[in-house]
Amino acid sequence: MSWTTTAAVLGLRRRAAGAGANRWVVLVVLCVSLLLVAVDATVLHVAVPAVTEDLRPGAIELLWIVDTYPLVCASLLILFGTLGDKVGRRRILLLGYALFGVASALAAFAGSAQTLIVARALLGVGGAMIMPATLSILRQVFPDRRERALAIGIWSAVAAVGAAVGPLLGGFLLEHFWWGSVFLVNIPLMLVSLPVGRLLLPESRGAGDGPWDVVGALTAAAGLFAVVLGVKRLGGGELGPFTMVPLLVGAVLIVLFVRRQRRRVHPLVDLRMFGRPAFSTSVGCIVLAMLALVGLELIAAQYLQLVLGLSPLETGLRLLPLTIAAMAAGLAGARLLRRFGPRRMVCGGFVLTAVAVLTLTAMGGSDNAGLLLFGFVLLGFGLETTLFAAYESMLSEAPPEQAGGAAAIGETSYQLGAGIGIALLGSVMNAAYVPGLASVPGVPASASAAAGHSLGEAYEVAGRLGGPAGGALRRAARDSFVHGLHVTLLVSAGLLLLGAVMAVRLPRAMQGEAASVEVPVPGPREVTESRVSV
Repeated sequence: MSWTTTAAVLGLRRRAAGAGANRWVVLVVLCVSLLLVAVDATVLHVAVPAVTEDLRPGAIELLWIVDTYPLVCASLLILFGTLGDKVGRRRILLLGYALFGVASALAAFAGSAQTLIVARALLGVGGAMIMPATLSILRQVFPDRRERALAIGIWSAVAAVGAAVGPLLGGFLLEHFWWGSVFLVNIPLMLVSLPVGRLLLPESRGAGDGPWDVVGALTAAAGLFAVVLGVKRLGGGELGPFTMVPLLVGAVLIVLFVRRQRRRVHPLVDLRMFGRPAFSTSVGCIVLAMLALVGLELIAAQYLQLVLGLSPLETGLRLLPLTIAAMAAGLAGARLLRRFGPRRMVCGGFVLTAVAVLTLTAMGGSDNAGLLLFGFVLLGFGLETTLFAAYESMLSEAPPEQAGGAAAIGETSYQLGAGIGIALLGSVMNAAYVPGLASVPGVPASASAAAGHSLGEAYEVAGRLGGPAGGALRRAARDSFVHGLHVTLLVSAGLLLLGAVMAVRLPRAMQGEAASVEVPVPGPREVTESRVSV
């Protein structure tokens, strides 16, 4: 071996070691990215009344202001995840940073509902660029599975923090500033993340074989947009043609996308990944876990405010232990995974969550703070344990060159699970709630029908009725809601136990991987990627 070759090899190893030494700094940058996207998904919820008062949107416009971000983000995850595999994951991430910052400024100073809707759509595009890129870069930077498990645990704990911080941060900002401040807070963080990410994050891409399937990417985006839109309308109790047509069109487009991918020599998404039991099972477990979590959180928030009479701030504080427990599970996840393996960890997480849900069936018309604290802590720890192990197994089963596509599939299943959870558990809740209001003494049939739409509307109808009839309707509505909550919790427990059975297909033990780092090697005319063992 010549002196020049030896020097080149030693230089490559030093660069590989440097990349390894900086990987935890890279994780911090990726977690900041994820935190912004997670916060932005929930921060607007508390600002809706202020936005309504200022911009005076119509009912349809208000719906799109709230729903545009998750709709656009969910529909474009596969498109940008696979594009990152093709043109470079860091490049897509940095473009996402820039777009997120610009869209945040546009949203903060929006002078009309239409402008805010456009800004929220651009935020969704930026979020779809950022989310799969963070996971796929994490997959590359942490090639050793044990270290990657710890990194995913921290990543998932940050996601839990972001979802909880959103409403609290929004409430704080609204107390001191105008509603646009909930978007403006993103800009300084993006101004820091963009140069830091450009400096520290490594570039990586997949094998690069064949052209990127533009038609397939657009078909997947359109199909997912239609399905998520239909599921969201279904969750709102809408059963008309504007719900069923998007669902049918979306289903057809997704079927066409799958058929196209199977025929292509270089598919956008390698569907053979679903032939691996660990990968397909992990995706299914993510859907089931999110299905239970989002539906339960929505119903629990209504219970705390409308049945127990807590304020929004008190409700947020009651739900805070769920988030803290989820953070603890994420941080402890790597150690638990090494000790118990994916199968027992996901099964145990589902069973623990089912126990928490069954415990919460003891909730009644009066406050029981101790029971709620115990149930929410158990719920948060169990669900995060499940999600952590499922994400880790899914990402480890995917080939490194398909990391962006795999991350996008995981995030898409997360979003679909959340939407289906609201639709399914909301429908179960409604079916159990309405019959209890059918024959309340002294209450007209029209008033009972209006009260059957929701507990909040039942309270409004009872207030207009007044007297003994109003009081009777209020009590009947509260009792029916609690009964519906119990039925919904039982259905959720059944779904969680189904997830525990499904998780039996996961590997028993956590398999290690050879630790390697992708290092750019300068060639005669261009930079190519090479793998150097460390």
